[in-house]
Amino acid sequence: MTTFPNFRSPDQLLDHARHTMRFYHPRAIDPAGGMFHYFKDDGAVYDPRHRHLVSSTRFVFTYAMAYRQFGDAAYLDGLQHAVRFLRDAHRAPDGSGYAWMLDGREVEDGTQHAYGQAFVLLAYSHATMAGLEETRAWIGETFDLMEARFWNAADGLYADEASHDWSTLSTYRGQNANMHAVEALLAAHQATGEARYLERAYLVASNITQRQAARCGGLIWEHYDEQWQPDWKFNIDDPENLFRPWGYQPGHFTEWAKLLVQLEARAPGVLTDDLSWLLPTAERLFKVAVEKGWDNEFGGVAYSLAPDLTVCDSHKYFWVQAESAAAAALLATRTGNDAYWTWYERLWQYSWSHFVDHEHGAWYRILDRENRKLSDEKSPAGKVDYHTMGAVYDIVAAMKGNRHG
Repeated sequence: MTTFPNFRSPDQLLDHARHTMRFYHPRAIDPAGGMFHYFKDDGAVYDPRHRHLVSSTRFVFTYAMAYRQFGDAAYLDGLQHAVRFLRDAHRAPDGSGYAWMLDGREVEDGTQHAYGQAFVLLAYSHATMAGLEETRAWIGETFDLMEARFWNAADGLYADEASHDWSTLSTYRGQNANMHAVEALLAAHQATGEARYLERAYLVASNITQRQAARCGGLIWEHYDEQWQPDWKFNIDDPENLFRPWGYQPGHFTEWAKLLVQLEARAPGVLTDDLSWLLPTAERLFKVAVEKGWDNEFGGVAYSLAPDLTVCDSHKYFWVQAESAAAAALLATRTGNDAYWTWYERLWQYSWSHFVDHEHGAWYRILDRENRKLSDEKSPAGKVDYHTMGAVYDIVAAMKGNRHG
């Protein structure tokens, strides 16, 4: 019989975040600049040169949050180190965009991604909340860049991808970049107090989870064409695509549920919009995710659902479990419904048993349906356990009754 920690104890949860952070710090810091992005299970770096915008920005988040929670000056140093590389290496010298991938400091892929720039906005917002005053002005700078290049007022949503020189805007539209834009906008509002960020977060959230969902059976499909009509075939032959998988994503349903609860909590006194749809939408998305996605035989929430809501990718991904646990906690504290605590415990016990590396730290990235690891790559580009530590911080804030997450 496995003995589990008390997952409803903020101290126990924060101890877990510390344990995860110790996997990355200080081994992640590259003295030559930025962070290493590729780690084996034991922490060995297996690609010391390659840099991905998603990892570079998420390291800013993890170091900023660790410093805010634990006050260790080494985390502040790591934060400054991470911000410097984001600013000096990823950002174009003229401020026109951020490189998606680097080989050392040379641009390997200069494609402009709204998803990546949403994380730039998130990074600067969290760096500001951690006390780096120089990043405060960069919040507005990044918002303005996204406004000029990706925002479409007629759609009320962000476009997704452009060429390096901005000459070509892809016809692809996706919900994922918009979801993470909402996350970043909530952080920008928290960092600055400027209502425009919360207003934009509300508009994007409404358009994805209400208008777009109405076009997709009441749920959130991932992929759309230029007119924001669902593209049911996009990546149907590439269901494990890292950023654009085919299918409904239960992990995105629960991540949206979390964001909608956070948006509702921050809105009073700032927004005059109708807030009545936020909680019911969050509850409905969570319900579908766990009822259709949960594996009753082996545990865990599956990666993807087909349009008929049957499981089409039974792999278990770390971030899906972490975000689902965070959503369960936020819904439990918001509604007082103990059914959410039941799901919360179930998700944590599963993750503790199968995903958490109790020896080396951090979470394994992906398991097969029967919870076997697929590789010894614990943290390739994009991971850095931003989801797992972020979930802990969101849960602790909800438990402590902090309306601002």
